[in-house]
Parts: sequence; C-alpha cells; structure tokens
Amino acid sequence: MKTNAFDFDLPREMIAERPRRPRDAARLLEVLGDRVIDRRFGELPGRLEPGDVMVFNDTKVILARLTGRRGEAKIEVTLHKERSDGVWDAFARPAKRLRPGDRIEFADGFTGEVVERRDGGEVRLAFAKTGRAFNEALAQAGAAPLPPYIRRPPDARDREDYQTVYASAPGAVAAPTAGLHFTKALLDALDARGIRRVFVTLHVGAGTFRPVSAADTSDHVMHSEWGRIGAPEAEALNEARARGARLLAVGTTSLRLLEAASDAEGRVWPFEGEIDLFITPGYRFKRVDLLLTNFHLPRSTLFMLAAAFAGLEPMKAAYAHAIAEGYRFYSYGDATLLHRAERGDR
Repeated sequence: MKTNAFDFDLPREMIAERPRRPRDAARLLEVLGDRVIDRRFGELPGRLEPGDVMVFNDTKVILARLTGRRGEAKIEVTLHKERSDGVWDAFARPAKRLRPGDRIEFADGFTGEVVERRDGGEVRLAFAKTGRAFNEALAQAGAAPLPPYIRRPPDARDREDYQTVYASAPGAVAAPTAGLHFTKALLDALDARGIRRVFVTLHVGAGTFRPVSAADTSDHVMHSEWGRIGAPEAEALNEARARGARLLAVGTTSLRLLEAASDAEGRVWPFEGEIDLFITPGYRFKRVDLLLTNFHLPRSTLFMLAAAFAGLEPMKAAYAHAIAEGYRFYSYGDATLLHRAERGDR
C-alpha cells in the first residue's frame, strides 16, 4: 500500500505533554465499524464480559536517556537496544561529532565508549560498568526516555508517569502506552467483573516512534523487539480460546507478540526471541478480538496496525472525530477501544 494512505493532519496543540490525573480519567473512543462512542477509560470494565481475557505487556521502562560530555562537548544519548552486557545501540545528538574510541562521561565513574557510528544518528556504546553496576548507575544518571514529540525535558514526575502500574520486567526504552491508563483501582474493578489477566513481555524499542519513510509499505524494514510468552501464559490463552472467551490485547505490543507466537489455527505457543512483525491492512488476525491502544502518529507502523485491525476508513473517521472533539494524542494522550473488523471490511 502507499504510505500516504496513512497520513493525516494533527494540530500540534493536541499532542499531550502530560497525562491526565488520575490515569483512568483519560477519554476512551470506542470504534465499532463505522460507529464511534465517546467514553471515559474508567468505563472499561463495563464494556467487557465476565470471562474475557486481557493480555498486558509487563515490560518496564528503563531510564534510557542520558546527558554526558565528550571533553567540553555536551552529548545527549538515548539507549534503544541492548546488544550484550554493557553494550548498547543508542541515538546520539550530535552524533556527527562522535568517532569510534571517543569516551562519553555521564556521571562520575559512569562512562561509555563509542564502538561504532552509524547513519541516522545512531552509535554503539560499550559501557565500563556492566550488570548490576550498570543498572544502578543508569538509575542514578538516567531520565525517562520521553518520545521526541514531547517537547520538554523529562523530569521526576515522568519516572512514575511513563511507567505502567504493573511493570515488572526491565528492558523497554519506550512505554507500552495503552497500559499507562490503568490504576490499581481499575485493575481491581476488572477483577471484580470477572475479567482474567495474562501478562506477556515485549521490550518496546525507540523504533516504534519512527514514521515509515518508504513510499510503499512493502519497502519498509520493520524494527525488531525482544518478547517472551511463558508456557503457563500460553496455556491460559489456549484455555480461553477453547472456551470461546474474547481476547483483548492491551496495546499494539501485546497484539504483535501474540500474533508472532500463534500458529495458523490461533493456538499460542511459548515464545522467546526477536520479533519484527509488520502488520498492515489485509493481514489476517489469528486470535485477538479487541484492541486497546492510544492514538498514533501519521504514517506510523502503529497506525497501520490499528487500520489493519479495525479498518482503514473507520480509523480515519475515528481520528477525524477525535480531533474535532478535542481528544489528546500520543503517549500521554487518550485511548481507543477497537473491535476487530471482518476481513471484508478492512
């Protein structure tokens, strides 16, 4: 498909700089084919049925944004993929001033050496500290890796705001943003409603923010991310399938992982490894019935996935409605509850 089919205009003022408080006060736009319904996120339990299964991504965002110095020059770094213990691929500014062998000091005793410089402002860094010492240094020197469309520096509030309340597996450098709207009270309400929960892990990478630059989606090279579904979780999902329960994926990350780990019949298998699944309209989903996701960037792989799930024209209409009604967009913005379209409606 032509990439410009996924373009739309969004006024800058609609991009949320801070989340709503409390988290579940966010607005929720439910999309059922050509119909849209304005709701509040806190209404979610009432939109589900006892026995439905929700799949959450329990990845935990690390404090991946660092500011350091190479001599007198200030260098900003955002880690985005761990290659081995203490070795990370990162985006750097200004990367053009860096050369292999350069040492960047982020804090006293916390340094990284440039191993390689690549196109697109990317470098590979080898840190002097590894393992637990690296994690402790990063927790002290790092900041929340807010996406580039939030035009302010991260602060202490973001350490909590840019993290789900159920995060437990460190490794992401971007939040699974659909999960940011949940509070402990809302999770309790879902439990009381008889909604079951399954946790999987996909470490979201910074590539999630990059728009597709190719003119045609078939020419786009999808970024890869590490994910895991354990045997007990796969068994629970297959048990739900056997009894005909609906499956709601909390976020595009959960959905992509489920699709990567499922066979043609919709059975989920234990999985651990890299995934680079690129979902566009025409894709046949194997199992997921509902998708909870935020509003996404134009020409992004995330908006393409949403269009594949609910239909391109319904999603364009839903986004136009959201803009007209003053919804807040992107990571700290409001959410959508999408019902899967029939294949012929996409």
